[in-house]
Amino acid sequence: MFPFKTASDVKAADAAARKIKKPKSVPKDPVDTMSFPTPQPQPGGVAREYWIQARPISWDPVPTGRDEWMNMKVPRRRRFTALAYQEYNEGFAQPLGPPTIPGPKLEAEVGDTLVVHFRNADRHYGQAHTMHPHGVRYTPDYDGSYLSSFTRAGGFIAPGEEFTYTWEALPGSAGVWPYHDHGPNGTISVARGLFGSVIIREKGAKKPDVEQVLVLHAFTPQITQADANFQCFNGRAFAGNTPTVRSKVGQDVAFHAYGGDGMFHTFHVHGHRWLDSAGAHVDNPSFGPHEVVTARWTEDNPGRWLYHCHVFSHQDAGMAGWYLVEP
Repeated sequence: MFPFKTASDVKAADAAARKIKKPKSVPKDPVDTMSFPTPQPQPGGVAREYWIQARPISWDPVPTGRDEWMNMKVPRRRRFTALAYQEYNEGFAQPLGPPTIPGPKLEAEVGDTLVVHFRNADRHYGQAHTMHPHGVRYTPDYDGSYLSSFTRAGGFIAPGEEFTYTWEALPGSAGVWPYHDHGPNGTISVARGLFGSVIIREKGAKKPDVEQVLVLHAFTPQITQADANFQCFNGRAFAGNTPTVRSKVGQDVAFHAYGGDGMFHTFHVHGHRWLDSAGAHVDNPSFGPHEVVTARWTEDNPGRWLYHCHVFSHQDAGMAGWYLVEP
């Protein structure tokens, strides 16, 4: 559950976060004085570089204004100032696309490093932001977490500043993992859209023919100041707005779903079941905050299918979408 009960609580947290200055290190233990080398790729690996900017963006979770599943209008004030990660080419010369929720997928193979050049362009909320990854290895400097007087170099990137993170894709890192803001106001920043995914594959592993990451989360009234709670996949609510995924019979299909808020969710795809990590057939696994489930199969069932969270209050508030399979 979102811990800030009212829009006034969020405004107060924003005001407090804007006042926080870059903390000075106050060592209280020998580990606080340690220094660390920048990790390098393993033999046979490469450094995969990304340029990522965090910035404010005007966002509508229901851009069509409709729920296609129920053929209904969604007549509510919806647009608000979200936060999003945006990918650029080398040196932040040009954007490679618009800012997105979730942010760009960061991909690597086991043995590689991910070198992420991060820039904070949040002049609207005026707060420090970071990038904190799951699943990969990093030294304390590249943790991307605000820790008050124990904050290391990458844990407080003020507006207008840049920092380069280096993360290692070691054996055991293969999988799909979240990344997100972990700055001094991280809970609210994540709730506004500062999250994305890291995909690590085994060396030479084949990519699925169709691969979709779906983040289940809510845009709450405290954040949007709207009169409704929008339950979302990837920043959008209601079928026709959430991602429409397409495949063909015979293709290798993978959905990666994870919880991007403080709630528990499930992931259900009509007409399909798959093997979980324990080898059991499932069609509606449950997961908690920032847990990832992967649904992967060879497609054999054409038609229009619904995918959704089976927590009914989430489903009915927008957490549903279309999966279209051609023969």
